[in-house]
Amino acid sequence: MARRRVCVLVTAVCLALAAPVASAAAADTGAGGATGAVKDRREARAAALRAVTGAGAVAAIAQVRDDGGLWRAGSGVADLATGTPVRTDGRFRAGSITKMFTSTTVLQLVGEGRVGLDEPVERYLPGVVPNGARITVRQLLNHSSGLWDPTNEKGGLFPDSTDVDAVRAWLDQGGLTRTITPEQVVAASVAHAPNFPPGTRFSYSNVNYTLLGMIIERVTGHGYAQEIGARILRPLGMSGTYFPGTATDLRGPHAHGYVTLVEGPGPADRSIRDVTVASVSWANSAGELISTLDDLSRFEKALLGGRLLSPGLLREMNTTIPVEVDGRPTGLDYGLGLARLQLSCGPVYGHDGGVPGYSSQLWSSGDRQVAMSVTTNGDLSQITAQLVAEGAFLEEAFCGTHQATAGVQPKLG
Repeated sequence: MARRRVCVLVTAVCLALAAPVASAAAADTGAGGATGAVKDRREARAAALRAVTGAGAVAAIAQVRDDGGLWRAGSGVADLATGTPVRTDGRFRAGSITKMFTSTTVLQLVGEGRVGLDEPVERYLPGVVPNGARITVRQLLNHSSGLWDPTNEKGGLFPDSTDVDAVRAWLDQGGLTRTITPEQVVAASVAHAPNFPPGTRFSYSNVNYTLLGMIIERVTGHGYAQEIGARILRPLGMSGTYFPGTATDLRGPHAHGYVTLVEGPGPADRSIRDVTVASVSWANSAGELISTLDDLSRFEKALLGGRLLSPGLLREMNTTIPVEVDGRPTGLDYGLGLARLQLSCGPVYGHDGGVPGYSSQLWSSGDRQVAMSVTTNGDLSQITAQLVAEGAFLEEAFCGTHQATAGVQPKLG
């Protein structure tokens, strides 16, 4: 049920750079009195957002914050059953954006001398990973450990998403709400041969961040959620953000998430399942976070503005390795829980996220933060089209009519 995200986003953005954004009416919630270029920019953003639901997503909400103020808009409905319009202040499952919070906490522990970036995993989690003496904390952070990912690969913890019968049976038997512990994720990973020797290349694997959450707990004596809350959420006033743990609901206003089972060739041969109530315990410190647009933007501004890490640790976070597909560069590089994505007008920094029913984006050019949540729906081709539209929105939000600001890099010391 989980989806591999990084390579999909690269493809989506590359396609989006060449695709025009359809015209649509604005859905502006920014400051009043806008005229001329500012109004045109807001209308273009709203058009790009509506293109996401035009591609079949149930809902899309987004926020752009910079020195010019705040723009926030929504398109679509929060609930297919009621048709209630989506709320832009609602909560959503942020998926792998969680990795930015986990990596920031680990790097804070590095700054305190309690964790070493180039120390082996074995030092902190003795006996947990068979090759732990050769895998470093840095390699977990930048996905170069080679560890197999049981949350994304066939034969892992979930049924093959292309096997409709298996997915239907898994859903009918309550698979979506089962608790999967971090220990189970790690055990499933190490039972499989690694993809490659540690440190030789990049391969995105959620188990890397599961292990980092376990390291946080071993070093501090506190749960990773408790530690991230104390170090990041509470100091930044992120009152809309929390870790659900084994809870399956979303608190407060939120959009419903859906998956589509394609059971035949015709439009009628499909069933839509509401997957809002779900356990994301399997995602743990790799992707369990629930948040809001405003909270995520606040976090990224604080992170790249130097409030959470020293200049030296920010440089480490932004020390990247290339993400390649079939040996070819993609325009995406990955650091220590922070990705660098090349748009037409320059690089942006952040992460995307995805769990069943929800897709999210969090990126910054340094002086502009863009946060987005989409409740996807449809078959693989439809969801790919929705991801392409997400990429087009990022391109519009950062490059649009203000290309100069999109090329500004974060202040990494």
